[in-house]
Amino acid sequence: MNLPDHLLPPAWTWVGHVLFALVFLWVVRTAPWRRLKDAPLLNLWLGTSVVLMGIWSIKTGIKPGLNFHLLGATAFTLMFGPQLAIAGIGVVLLGVTLAGMSGWTGFSWNALLMGVLPVGVSYAIYRVADRKLPNHLFVYIFLNGFFGAALAIASTGIASTLLLHLAGVYPPGYLYGEYLPFYILIGWSEAVSTGAAVTLMAVYRPGWLSTFDDARYLRSK
Repeated sequence: MNLPDHLLPPAWTWVGHVLFALVFLWVVRTAPWRRLKDAPLLNLWLGTSVVLMGIWSIKTGIKPGLNFHLLGATAFTLMFGPQLAIAGIGVVLLGVTLAGMSGWTGFSWNALLMGVLPVGVSYAIYRVADRKLPNHLFVYIFLNGFFGAALAIASTGIASTLLLHLAGVYPPGYLYGEYLPFYILIGWSEAVSTGAAVTLMAVYRPGWLSTFDDARYLRSK
């Protein structure tokens, strides 16, 4: 979803601003910014942001705020960790908003729903898999890349639907019957594209995945 200007009531807009401000302060204080002092890694972070700007511009929708596009949040999280992923998606959203494809008053909720929430879900899945499951390449790719991406965008769909419902923007029957079910389809696309990207990086560019250790996942048994 990309919330346009003035779609949400002012009170809801300000709640979003406050929540995002808290997350923004946490990112500023805890993100490993020193990693971006490395020129190749900075180029990769910026390049990933530019690629996602292009992906986010390819979207479809039925009404204001009820549109669909791939996120790429899971891949960003596996590549850079949660803080730098949120910061990168903030850059993506800034570019999309400057291009007129999203509203400034809805910036905070867009960042929360399309950045903070899917990044948090993706990282939580990674942490559980990292602690509880065997060190296996298939586990890393399928659970973190494929399943994690599907669950991340599903969480965005559910949260977006609840927000628009509770804010009284659209009737609940319309949201749950004509909007939310389409996230099943886009969830599959997000899972396949992210799983393929993570597979290629794990095999050919493992250094691009900060959450992946080739010596750990690919060591001989």
